[in-house]
Amino acid sequence: MSSAAEQEAVAAERATPEAVVNGVSRKVPGPPVWPGASTPLGARFRVGPDGVAGTNFALWAGGAEAVELCLFDEAGRETRARLTELTHEIWHGFVPGIMPGQRYGYRVHGRWDPWTGGRWNPAKLLLDPYARAVDGEFLLPPEVYGHVRDWPQQQVADTVRDERDSAPHVPKGVVVHDDDDWADDRRPKTPWADSVIYELHVRGFTRRHPGVPEELRGTYAGLAHPAAVEHLVRLGVTAVELLPVHQFAHEDHLLRRGLKNYWGYNSIGYFAPHAAYAASGTTGQQVGEFKRMVRALHAAGIEVILDVVYNHTAEAGELGPTLSLKGIDNRGYYRLQSDARRYADYTGCGNTLQVVQPHVLRLITDSLRYWVTEMGVDGFRFDLAAALARSMHDVDMLSPFLAVIAQDPVLRRVKLIAEPWDVGSGGYQVGAFPPLWTEWNDRYRDAARDFWRHALPDVREMGYRLSGSSDLYAWGGRRPYASVNFITAHDGFTLRDLVSYERKHNEANGEGNRDGTNDNRSWNGGADGPTADEDVQALRRRQLRNLLTTLLLSTGVPMLVAGDEFGRTQQGNNNAYCQDNEISWVDWGLLEEPGWRALFDLTARLIALRHRHPVLRRRAFFSGRAHSADGLRDLAWFTERGTEMTEGDWYAPAATLGMYLSGRDIPGRDERGAPIADDSFLAVLHAGDRPVDFVLPGPPWAQRYEVVVDTSREEQDEAPGVALPAGTTVTVPGRAVLLLRVAA
Repeated sequence: MSSAAEQEAVAAERATPEAVVNGVSRKVPGPPVWPGASTPLGARFRVGPDGVAGTNFALWAGGAEAVELCLFDEAGRETRARLTELTHEIWHGFVPGIMPGQRYGYRVHGRWDPWTGGRWNPAKLLLDPYARAVDGEFLLPPEVYGHVRDWPQQQVADTVRDERDSAPHVPKGVVVHDDDDWADDRRPKTPWADSVIYELHVRGFTRRHPGVPEELRGTYAGLAHPAAVEHLVRLGVTAVELLPVHQFAHEDHLLRRGLKNYWGYNSIGYFAPHAAYAASGTTGQQVGEFKRMVRALHAAGIEVILDVVYNHTAEAGELGPTLSLKGIDNRGYYRLQSDARRYADYTGCGNTLQVVQPHVLRLITDSLRYWVTEMGVDGFRFDLAAALARSMHDVDMLSPFLAVIAQDPVLRRVKLIAEPWDVGSGGYQVGAFPPLWTEWNDRYRDAARDFWRHALPDVREMGYRLSGSSDLYAWGGRRPYASVNFITAHDGFTLRDLVSYERKHNEANGEGNRDGTNDNRSWNGGADGPTADEDVQALRRRQLRNLLTTLLLSTGVPMLVAGDEFGRTQQGNNNAYCQDNEISWVDWGLLEEPGWRALFDLTARLIALRHRHPVLRRRAFFSGRAHSADGLRDLAWFTERGTEMTEGDWYAPAATLGMYLSGRDIPGRDERGAPIADDSFLAVLHAGDRPVDFVLPGPPWAQRYEVVVDTSREEQDEAPGVALPAGTTVTVPGRAVLLLRVAA
């Protein structure tokens, strides 16, 4: 056994930093690495022993044999120091004198044994999973792969370790000092039932905005600019849902084709705002810029929801790059198959995080809490949430992930939206998530599209979707706002393209038009793509008014996609994930065209109508029963004859549906305990191409009606229409919605 003096000498040797210049390492004098603390994970600047300022570094690397902290100066010179302290599989140390702005990474030592899932390779510089900021861009040259990427026998390439240093070719983490207490921020805290969500891309939303200064376009600061915020306020939305803003990487197959991942569903840093969206700098400035954006939106009464991708990372499968988790502890972070060389892939992206492992679950929940408590966000939309809810293999609504979220004092109070499916067996889980959650309701999307292209065999499905999807969500205390209703999303046609194309046009993606779904449920009005036919153009604009009106009158939480309110087009591309250009960017010039400006005005008017009338944003499902002697029910359905629908009517082919919403029997009370009362409405939806005569229902439903919205008209009157006596036969033009208010 070595003497105490020998042990101290070894410790001192390990604590002496090692500089690497031009591939040659040498010991250099430098500050020692003190023991530090194992929590919190990541790099945290603080005052250490004896009042010495520095940074504590802590990294979970369960199966590793050694961990080196690598520090980089402005010239890119690397200094290495071993972290010798190990507590509960966390390697840690405090380095005095390391200040905010310091760039760093890790090299993790262990056994290279892909056959058992071990892929340690200290030649690869690894990004700290807890890095608060990232400086640089992932470009994926061969050096950043843990294996020899271009090995002649590709079937075994992942087993051949690449010894080249990746440090010159990968971004670095950045030490960030965060002392913001958010004392001057006021969260809107919009109730779910009152919410209107607006999905947007941080870069694409302002990249072409004429009111945003050129240097701020496409950035967090650009979204915070008054010109951008003004549009959101005028439209009336209550929350923006941002496509991924976690630091992400571009896929190799895109870079080889001269393209990049535009949407960002390829995360590699769950704590870092994506650096390319920052106007102010990338050595920590992006953190403050993101916070200022959140503050600006909050000040306008708008919540911030993040689209988050915790189901997989940018490291892909066994032939993917080694950027972070794969090199820290591959078999600890990822789900592997029985052949541990291969990854279990429930995401279609090459790998799946092993959320059932405590340290992986901790990574995700620590990240979520960070974005709420330190970055100010108000909720999350979880990409492929079913993958997170899997236990060992099957989707399990009692899974560790869902259980932890349900009891977490921070996370259970924010907005939680599931994309309730993944690509694995049994992954489709619409309607199955527990009561804390809302869900993207693709059943709503499909029904609305099919109704307005007159492709539904009957109107049963449409009735459920218009009234809150009680068949999916009326269980376990869930409410109508469990359904996030949408007709379009980032993935697929824009709303204008939905009524302009019957086939996708994804040639610009470079995949032979094979990518993207073929199940678009679209209808082009008689000509595919751009046309000079004015009748077709008018019909398409009417269909847009029909779809938007349907969405904003439906019970549940409506979600719009940026630009749909004024006719944004992607030229028929229904999978523009790699199009960081005019195909994807919002074209603000459309607002200067009268037809598209009128569509914006209608959308804003419908949202304002929704905000004014609680009958359109109910907090409880309809009962369909009479609550008073006159027989008036909270919800009733009518045929074009003005008679209530029978069981047979629901099963018969039909293009017309009348929906009566009573404002007299709204459950619940207002903030002062008074009953909630509102106007009553009759919505007549007619998807047939020929006009239909509709008889307005008489007592007890109404004595008179006023037309509020008529989508057959390009321009809408702000003042109430002429009073129409009950029993009047009104002619509803082909493919139109009439919304009528019950008049006193």
